[in-house]
Order: sequence, then structure tokens, then C-alpha cells
Amino acid sequence: MVPAVKAKKHVDVARLAADLAGAKVELLSAQCATDRIRLQFSPQEVAAFGDRHTLQQAIASVEAVYNFFSQIGAQIRRAEEPVNGKK
Repeated sequence: MVPAVKAKKHVDVARLAADLAGAKVELLSAQCATDRIRLQFSPQEVAAFGDRHTLQQAIASVEAVYNFFSQIGAQIRRAEEPVNGKK
């Protein structure tokens, strides 16, 4: 569990939990859709024959999600680091 951070605004924990649960389902759906494509077509086929605009939008979405959750992962790792070498 990540320790509470002094924040300037109040965090609605119940809403955050609900939003994270919803995002988890949507991300799993996106992962399944990606797997369906991945199992039927090679990356070369997708790049050559896929709609360029659709692919660019999908890549931008994936990059945004990756960047956001990478920041969260880094925060969690920092919070879990032992203080002064102690666990």
C-alpha cells in the first residue's frame, strides 16, 4: 500500500477505486482485442495493410497509458523502498 501523500486537494478514494476498477476492465478488453489481431496477423502485415490513421491513434493511446502507469509504478516502487536500508 502506498502511504498517504500530502495533497492540496481532497482525494475521493471511493471514486478512485471505482474508476480504477472500470479502467482495469477496459484495459483487459483492449488487451484481448490486441491479442485477437496479434494471433491473426504479423506486425509486418498490420503495419503494411492496417489503416495508418487508426494505427497512429492506437499507438498514441498505448503510449499515453504506458506513460501514466509507468509514473504510478515508479511511485509505488519508491514508496516500497526500504528507509535507510531497513525493511
